[in-house]
Amino acid sequence: MVFARDTEMNLLAAAELVNTARRRDGHDALSTVADLDAYFRHWGYTGRHDRDDAEVADVRLARDRIARLWDVERDEAAELVNVMLREADAVPFLVRHDAVDWHLHATAPGAALASVIVVETAMGVVDVVRSDEYARMKVCAGDGCHAVLVDLSRNRSRRFCDVNGCGNRAHVAAYRARRATHDREPPGA
Repeated sequence: MVFARDTEMNLLAAAELVNTARRRDGHDALSTVADLDAYFRHWGYTGRHDRDDAEVADVRLARDRIARLWDVERDEAAELVNVMLREADAVPFLVRHDAVDWHLHATAPGAALASVIVVETAMGVVDVVRSDEYARMKVCAGDGCHAVLVDLSRNRSRRFCDVNGCGNRAHVAAYRARRATHDREPPGA
């Protein structure tokens, strides 16, 4: 584990949220209330969830704001995070609920879901910035892919996103290139 469990979860949830708009097939995977419900449940968010089109629109705006964190350098990310936290009047506090041990929340219990997502993402990025690990916030290395990822591998070697199958594509292309080279070699070479 590179960061605290809640930091890793916040970062991974943020990457998944950003990637709902960066699919190769062009489909926005956050366009309905059902899409948002699935995201909410999958990442274990707690608190207010209005389950309406206005909330979906607000979370999509939050997604665009969060996506910017992958487009900037560490110092600018620190500034963006400070603005996010300040605008939300974030006040970190420890909580324990469900099966999750002590972790940080920073929004009032009745805060809008979009605000919770922005603040929890910002709290995760705080740890990335202050530990000088911003290089872990990556854009996929797949050809033509703009999806994002958080490299939580021990050796910082992750290069491909989960959303578009880019790792698989790269491996198949490398295999085909090796086969093509092998097939062109004269027999017995």
